[in-house]
Amino acid sequence: MNLWKLLLWALAGWTAVGMLGVGVSLMQREREKVLRGVAWIAGMWVVYLVALVTVSLVQPQRMVAMGQEQCFDKLCFTVVGVDEVPGFLIRDGSRLVRVSVRVRNRGRGEAQNDDLMRAYLVDAQGQRWEESAGVSGVRLTARVAAGDSVVSEPIFKVASDATGLGLVFTRGWKQPGVLLIADSDSWLHRRTIVKLGR
Repeated sequence: MNLWKLLLWALAGWTAVGMLGVGVSLMQREREKVLRGVAWIAGMWVVYLVALVTVSLVQPQRMVAMGQEQCFDKLCFTVVGVDEVPGFLIRDGSRLVRVSVRVRNRGRGEAQNDDLMRAYLVDAQGQRWEESAGVSGVRLTARVAAGDSVVSEPIFKVASDATGLGLVFTRGWKQPGVLLIADSDSWLHRRTIVKLGR
């Protein structure tokens, strides 16, 4: 667990304790204590969110090379290959790009999976393409035994003239990483991109 995660958990714990105190003061009809407690809690969250947004806007976008591992808790994701899927007739002139991703469980206990993990492609112009549903085999959310790995091959339908393709791993906005300072999924942060060399 890194420093930023500890800070977020500490703030969440402090908020929970503070809300209990506010609740007790409310039951005892101590209006001044209630207002002071709420002001402290709100103030600390404002300071934290200002720090979060500042870091997100100032921190440069991180570019990752193929073969470089990105870890999210106990699961690590590595792009090990990219190719175009031959033999599919696509009438609109687009192409199918398959990305091979090794998913490794670095934990020692039990099998792990990340139900929130998704990936999408971006190009040099900032266009975005989601994974094509129903085409891929092993999903990025597959359960992986401790110390083991699997290869997922998500497929993306992209424009024929798309260049500078990169892959972005994300857990979306419905998870605590949105509030985690310096996390690539945090609010307003530039996403980490794996350069695919295409």
